[in-house]
Amino acid sequence: MERRNFMSIASKTMLSIPLIGLGSCTNTGKRASKTTASSVKDSNNLFFKLSLAQWSLHRSLFSGKLDHLDFAEKSRSLGFEGVEYVNGFFKDKAKDSSYLNEMKSRADGAGQQNVLIMIDGEGDLAHPDKKTRKQAVENHYKWVEAADFLGCHAIRVNLSGGVNRIEAIDASVASLTSLSGFAKDAGINVLVENHGGFSSNGAWMKDVFSQLNIDNCGTLPDFGNFCITKGKADESGVRPCLDAYDKYKGMEELLPFAKAVSAKSYHFDDQGNETTIDFLRMMKMVKNTAYTGFVGVEYEGKNMSEDAGIKATRDLLIRVGNQLVS
Repeated sequence: MERRNFMSIASKTMLSIPLIGLGSCTNTGKRASKTTASSVKDSNNLFFKLSLAQWSLHRSLFSGKLDHLDFAEKSRSLGFEGVEYVNGFFKDKAKDSSYLNEMKSRADGAGQQNVLIMIDGEGDLAHPDKKTRKQAVENHYKWVEAADFLGCHAIRVNLSGGVNRIEAIDASVASLTSLSGFAKDAGINVLVENHGGFSSNGAWMKDVFSQLNIDNCGTLPDFGNFCITKGKADESGVRPCLDAYDKYKGMEELLPFAKAVSAKSYHFDDQGNETTIDFLRMMKMVKNTAYTGFVGVEYEGKNMSEDAGIKATRDLLIRVGNQLVS
């Protein structure tokens, strides 16, 4: 299941997931493996910081094996220092100050920094109709406020809904200008991820951001989301990519505007290398832009457990990061 299309299912699923008490996870960090401890030590000299994207654990969250409120503690147990939330896992809590305060308390207690919230299902910011775009922009206001409450530095949005390439650029510039203006007073960045459609075309994204000169607006380049058009889902629910954009060219085009980076991963070989993405090449480009912020691990593979995939991605980033420092 893709992250951007799971919103209606998530809202129904979360209603049936019981909250797990904080006490059930108080010793999780103490049970962290020696591999985790060693990996954290090896990450001390990296030029970036490591965060965990919540979507990496979407199977556990959907099934109820992991509760949203325990995500920060889970992240700590896996050796991360920052957390990246997905709004769908607390869709109805954007204005619930008590719940948000509990999230903040859990993160603080786990020694985790709240980094950003990935926003899906709040309307089409690149839609050709001005009224539709205005509603989409306003739908994001509550998430700006939630991000501010939690101490995040950003929200991630989608530039969806465009039909004509040029018109979608103009619509995106208008929406981002408006939303960033609202977010400015809260000190929140508005970031766009390459996330399907026009936004997965690096040249198109470059055209959008070349027209923007806004301090709190930028990109969140994702290593793997460079499929512009997907086909119908097969029996396993996988949608084949019909129109792919060169991922390395795309990263090069998005990175100059980056205020966050997502290290997407799918498959690993026996040596711990990602088989579909050259992480060394990607991180070399990240380093060359002088980026020193969080790099979020987002494992989307199916051949490993979520924990194993997260650890494999984390360890590969640390190994590559150390290569680039030496």
